[in-house]
Amino acid sequence: MANKHIPELFGSMVFNEEVMRAHLPKEVYKSLMTTIETGTEIDPSIADVVASAMKDWAVEKGATHYTHWFQPLTGVTAEKHDAFINSVGQCKVVMEFSGKELIRGESDASSFPSGGLRATFEARGYTAWDPASYAFVKDGTLYIPTAYCSYTGEALDTKTPLLRSMDVLNRQALRILRLFGDTTTRRVSVTVGAEQEYFLVNKDYYDRRKDLIYCGRTLFGASAPKGQEMDDHYFGPLKPKIAAFMQELDEELWKLGIEAKTKHNEAAPSQHELAPIFATSNLAVDQNLLTMEYIKKVAERHGLAALLSEKPYAGVNGSGKHNNWSLATDAGKNLLRPGKTPSENVQFLLFLASILCAVDRYQDLMRLSVASASNDHRLGAGEAPPSVVSVFVGEELSAIFDSIINGKAYKDKSKDKMNLHIPSIPVFNKDTTDRNRTSPFAFTGNKFEFRMVGSSQNIAMPNVILNTAIAEVLKEFADQLEGSSNFDADVRTVIRETLTAHQRIVFDGNGYSEEWRHEAERRGLSSYPTCVDVYPTLLSQKNIRLFTSMGVMSETELNAREAILLENYSKAINIEAQTMIVIANRQIIPAVEKYIRDLAETVRAKREAFGEQIDCYVEQDLLNKIIKLQTKSYKALEALKTAETKAVGSGLKLAAYYKDRVLPAMAQLREPIDELETLMPSEYWPLPTYGEMMFNQ
Repeated sequence: MANKHIPELFGSMVFNEEVMRAHLPKEVYKSLMTTIETGTEIDPSIADVVASAMKDWAVEKGATHYTHWFQPLTGVTAEKHDAFINSVGQCKVVMEFSGKELIRGESDASSFPSGGLRATFEARGYTAWDPASYAFVKDGTLYIPTAYCSYTGEALDTKTPLLRSMDVLNRQALRILRLFGDTTTRRVSVTVGAEQEYFLVNKDYYDRRKDLIYCGRTLFGASAPKGQEMDDHYFGPLKPKIAAFMQELDEELWKLGIEAKTKHNEAAPSQHELAPIFATSNLAVDQNLLTMEYIKKVAERHGLAALLSEKPYAGVNGSGKHNNWSLATDAGKNLLRPGKTPSENVQFLLFLASILCAVDRYQDLMRLSVASASNDHRLGAGEAPPSVVSVFVGEELSAIFDSIINGKAYKDKSKDKMNLHIPSIPVFNKDTTDRNRTSPFAFTGNKFEFRMVGSSQNIAMPNVILNTAIAEVLKEFADQLEGSSNFDADVRTVIRETLTAHQRIVFDGNGYSEEWRHEAERRGLSSYPTCVDVYPTLLSQKNIRLFTSMGVMSETELNAREAILLENYSKAINIEAQTMIVIANRQIIPAVEKYIRDLAETVRAKREAFGEQIDCYVEQDLLNKIIKLQTKSYKALEALKTAETKAVGSGLKLAAYYKDRVLPAMAQLREPIDELETLMPSEYWPLPTYGEMMFNQ
């Protein structure tokens, strides 16, 4: 594809602002854009006109069907396709699409996770159009992004709470801006950029690994002689096959208006990353879900399989999804940009103080928002942040905070220059702070990077929690400051008191160090090593009060989500345990038996040919080792089967059993089998090895 065609290609399959302007009457376009830009209620009288124009445009793009595209609590998307056709007589149809069909759809609400909100006989659920996330055409279908709720009105998706959290944060942020004399900003939007990490493996290897197919990660596998020790894969040259995949992926995403910007090799062999430009958070969530879908789809066209799990291979880096979060006005002003003199930028400092307060107050929810069975394997090593939440702000802001807390004047530092002392290399400004890859929540100049988010996650929940928690603090600030007789003094007092109360959450050092673990404990920071430890905190009185008082989720909706989280954890570990049993029973143990037979036959044949005095030390020693490991493997397999049969109950009790009993049994089975892999010839071993999968693309 020639570069000159990119502007024409970009957004070509999206019913975006430009398309709406061209296809809608002026007043209808103006009304719809007001809804999109300000979040106000849509005028129902324009629905038929918008639907008809949307259908005509989609049909021009080759669409024959439409679907309400939604995000149930499965972690993935869902869609039901309906044709545009309507009968107008015998053997005659027309293509129609009404405003009613655009605004509202119907879906089964009992077959998706509902946490007990819906029984099988209570099936009705609704999907509702989200005008602020553009419709698009994909695979001959018009996709309409929607929210999803039950017949009784409870949110059964990730988008509904997200939209509510965006609205409440907008309202509270506007109150703060008004206090600073801003009377023109109409809306404050949450902007998000989700960096997506992933692994690629040859499809034929993938098809031979039932653990990758069923679980998304390897359950067995000895480390390859080389992993990422040489640091030569990170930012290294792209292999031709990978470059071709990435080029097609870019083109597919650009068609859908997804601003895929950066692509490169990541730290581990066969690991890669794609980063987009920022978008409003509901659009960013939709686009990231599409990005994950297309990574998988395009990979398959190139004879590859994409692994989005957080830790597909033991012993090398896992994959995250860094959630870059910021606030922007409708005029494009970034509220988290410090400016040239951040120590004097009181508005910036107030917003920053609100974020520190929110993160400290809701450490448990921050941890919970990224908690999953697969992300538990990633956090705490390999450039993934630890499970203890802290905030990195950098040298300059830390010094500003200290001056505010201690009531001392701050002297702004001049910008340092980076001079390599090579005449042909230009001198440039050095950033005011370094980057901290071990920080869970790091300020990176004009945004916060939430690094704990897992690569397979829907990013909606982390953003719901951030938005809601920060909105609560901004509301408290606005309540304190509105009507102040001395605003300048009072706002500085609020900033100083907030920074003083929550300075424990700020940590700029090495998050992997043993010293930090002890220091975090001394500071009283929360520690939740696994998701089973943190899930119950969702229903603490503090957290229920947050969501209900801010109108983001009801107590009923929160109860449902806790039940679903625990159930999903137990199901995930159960699937992994059953998959280990199948692979060990049907593939590994038979392969080991065959090798033992062949080794024994070699000994017998040598002695038959050369007599009993022949030296068979090598074969016998290997036989002894293999048989011992075979016995150990078989006993561990039986122990895992027994542990699985005792996994009964539900909720937290069952999830805790899987964490405390089944996961250790799985580790006990993996240990001897991984050792067997290192001893057996490759022609006997039934599974593609780490070395083959990570280096043969």
